Amino acid sequence: MDTLVLKFGGSSVADNIKLNVVAEKIISLKKEAKNIVVVVSAQGKTTDRLIKEAQELSAVPNEREMDMLLSTGEQVTISKLSILLNRKGCKAISLTGWQAGIETSAIYGNARIENIYVKRIEEELEKGNVVIVAGFQGINENNDITTLGRGGSDTTAVAIQAAINADKCYIFSDVDGIYSSDPNMVTMAKRLDEITFDEMQEVADAGAKVLHNRCIQIGKKFGNDIIAKSTFTDEGGTRVCKGIETSEVKSIVKNDNLITVIMNNKKGVTPEQGYIVYKALLEQNIIVEWFERDSDSFKFRIKKAELNKVQELLDSKFPEYEIVLEDFVKITIVGYGITQDNTILNQTMDLLKKHNVAVIKISLTQSKIEIVVDEINEETVDLLHKKLIK
Repeated sequence: MDTLVLKFGGSSVADNIKLNVVAEKIISLKKEAKNIVVVVSAQGKTTDRLIKEAQELSAVPNEREMDMLLSTGEQVTISKLSILLNRKGCKAISLTGWQAGIETSAIYGNARIENIYVKRIEEELEKGNVVIVAGFQGINENNDITTLGRGGSDTTAVAIQAAINADKCYIFSDVDGIYSSDPNMVTMAKRLDEITFDEMQEVADAGAKVLHNRCIQIGKKFGNDIIAKSTFTDEGGTRVCKGIETSEVKSIVKNDNLITVIMNNKKGVTPEQGYIVYKALLEQNIIVEWFERDSDSFKFRIKKAELNKVQELLDSKFPEYEIVLEDFVKITIVGYGITQDNTILNQTMDLLKKHNVAVIKISLTQSKIEIVVDEINEETVDLLHKKLIK
């Protein structure tokens, strides 16, 4: 095996003890592969802490400065890991996103990788170094640091795999693979040996914090498998690959981190006003899942993490509207071809009715059933999993 890309998440590098575990795993894999590139996240809950501290200074911090702040978390990790590996006799060098040649779009907080100039990475590999790259970040055309969105280190790793044509890309975390549901919520959640790119895309888009959705797009585009494994055991693992889709439920995702924003106007609303509102959201890089208009209101769905930003926008630009917020829960049932017959949907609706779950909306695609409900407890999700996933 010639080249490996390894990505370690925040829980894997949370403290010095865990950094030692990571270092030993890298040293072990270096015996099997000539070249190793390591991508790391910030340690533990560092990013959450930095966001909280920034919001104590401003409810809606300047986006450029937030990227400058949040990118420091990964820089701490790469330097610590490099120091440790060198002490253990394994040559290593740390590179920030811009040093690694990662060029991105200009959108702060959710930038997309546009190019990776791999010259520096390849030069360091030629010197025999393990190259440790700060995930989640790059640099835009203005030479400003940008971040790729929460979980963006996964995308950094898979993009580097494609750019240097690495043999494999491992995404390491504190979980031994990808599960059919959140094992902290569903007692019978089972680890999947394989899942297709399309199915994994639906799982990520549904809100499961497993893999960054854009890393899956890159893996599918370049035909590179992604292997999710645990940092702390050699057992298990899940391969995300092209595969052959089978008509069965692979995953059930509960997402309660969304909110519906309703803009009411007693004078009524027009399509032209809808364009104005929607464009204002886009200009602030706020991507909504859906946007609809009726006779006197606009409705759209956002992530709760963007609520302060959206409220500031609406208060400043659209004071004539009455703003109402509605909580809801989205249940997504994922599996290629599961909507080709009505068995799964019938079973789902019967169970929800039995447990008095009020359904607001249902939508179907080739690979998913999405059900919006007022609320649903974990016991009911557990029962749904037992019913649908064998």
